Formats: sequence, C-alpha cells, structure tokens
Amino acid sequence: MVDEPALDAPEDGVPTVSCSRCNREWDLHYELDELYAGNRAVEQFALDHERHTGHFPDDVTPWLVDCRQCPDGDRYLEERPARRWAETHARHTGHTVELQSPAEEGPTERIGEE
Repeated sequence: MVDEPALDAPEDGVPTVSCSRCNREWDLHYELDELYAGNRAVEQFALDHERHTGHFPDDVTPWLVDCRQCPDGDRYLEERPARRWAETHARHTGHTVELQSPAEEGPTERIGEE
C-alpha cells in the first residue's frame, strides 16, 4: 500500500492551505522563505488571511473571546493568548468575558465577575 501525501504537506514538504470561500489554495513558500515563520507558517498565513479577508481558511477555527459588557473581543488560534486576553480584560475592567474553544460543541467559559 502506498501512502498518499497529506493535503497540507506536499512532496516538497511545503504546507498548503485552502479556502473554499475564496476558492483558492496557497503553498506557504513565502511564509517559510521570506517571513521565516518556520513551524508557525500555517498560523501566520491563517492570521494574515483573516486580517485581509475577514475569515479564516478551511480547517482553522479560532478561540473566541467576547466581553459581555462592552464591544471588545478577539480571536486567537491558541488557547494561551485567548485566555490571557480574557483574564487581563476582566481584571482591568471588571467585565465578564466569554472564552469559547474552537471545538464545535466545546463549553463556553466565563471569566471575571457576573
């Protein structure tokens, strides 16, 4: 049995990212060669893509942090910075912040005062 290369790791070892909303696919040579993103190339591309298009590429779901008292909030690709933002905002404002994991059915955690 021959193993087929993974969609995100072509034969040359450079990952690819696709976006069905944009109907495009990108290889990450630029992120690796020009930005020196290394093992964070996919994350860097996903953040840049969201910044410029308003949505993340396929298979990228962020952690969501939303303040329940003011319009502040953000999206992160890892739990640690999302949790840090939520805890810092709650500490400085006294607001309650909802922290939602990327899992579809993941629980929403409330941080701060109710």
